[in-house]
Amino acid sequence: MQTYAPKYVIWLIAVILGVLGIVAAFVAIPLVSAYKFALVVIAFLLLAITTVLK
Repeated sequence: MQTYAPKYVIWLIAVILGVLGIVAAFVAIPLVSAYKFALVVIAFLLLAITTVLK
């Protein structure tokens, strides 16, 4: 299976989602803190899927 580097925009979105999820674990952010785990999982899946798909 060949892997590819994700596009910069996708990488940036994944980093923002991941950082929001991590920060929400320590700081109460309205509307975000309830989904902190989901944000980190979505960010990881986004990066994982984009490395497999071209």
